[in-house]
Amino acid sequence: MKNPVPQAASLLLEKLMLLVHIRPLAAGSGGETPPPAPSYYDTSCFKRGDLLEVPRTLFIHFGIYLGENRVAHLMPDILPSITSDRRQIQQVVTNKRLILGVIARTASVRVDTVEDFAYGGSILVNHMDRLFEDQVLGSEEAAPRAEKLLVGATAYSLLWNNCEHFVTYCRYGAPVSFQTDKFCETVKMIIRDQRSVLASVLVGLASIVCLGVAPSTTLPTIFIPFFLWMAG
Repeated sequence: MKNPVPQAASLLLEKLMLLVHIRPLAAGSGGETPPPAPSYYDTSCFKRGDLLEVPRTLFIHFGIYLGENRVAHLMPDILPSITSDRRQIQQVVTNKRLILGVIARTASVRVDTVEDFAYGGSILVNHMDRLFEDQVLGSEEAAPRAEKLLVGATAYSLLWNNCEHFVTYCRYGAPVSFQTDKFCETVKMIIRDQRSVLASVLVGLASIVCLGVAPSTTLPTIFIPFFLWMAG
């Protein structure tokens, strides 16, 4: 029988990437992706308060359109927690800033142009409305909710406070993440397969970062409550 450990570990890492907004690295770019060309998108069909959705290869990124080619979106970013220089913070978030923000569980709700927000990807407008039916808030309620959250550094969690939680709160009044639900279901499937020991260890280590477990906690103390929670 095929060993399930490599397959399970690969599946776990793939689902974890659903929740991280790391951009593909361009060859020879030194780890940074060049910004997209300006005027790539036609914003005439967007309305203030629209939920913009950009499908990627392994994840989906979300934002709220504020009008005048501006999008509010939550992104992990270490810079707002270490400087108040708005000119530096407003620059396009690099992979290095993003990864450090994920590790430090720090983010900001920032406003970017549609081009910087989408980063060359296709944009779906209000694609999630069908899932919430009568819960859709008006444009002059959704957009101001997003604008009120433009307060600098904020807490970030891959599982509990990501870009999808931000937009669903703004447009539907309830912070939820379907990507998180898919990830958790994958984790449960891996843990319930008792043969996937290596994958289970990876899940436990990931929980230290995602759930903010203190480094001084012993591994058995971390894993046992985590496994019981996932099995429930």
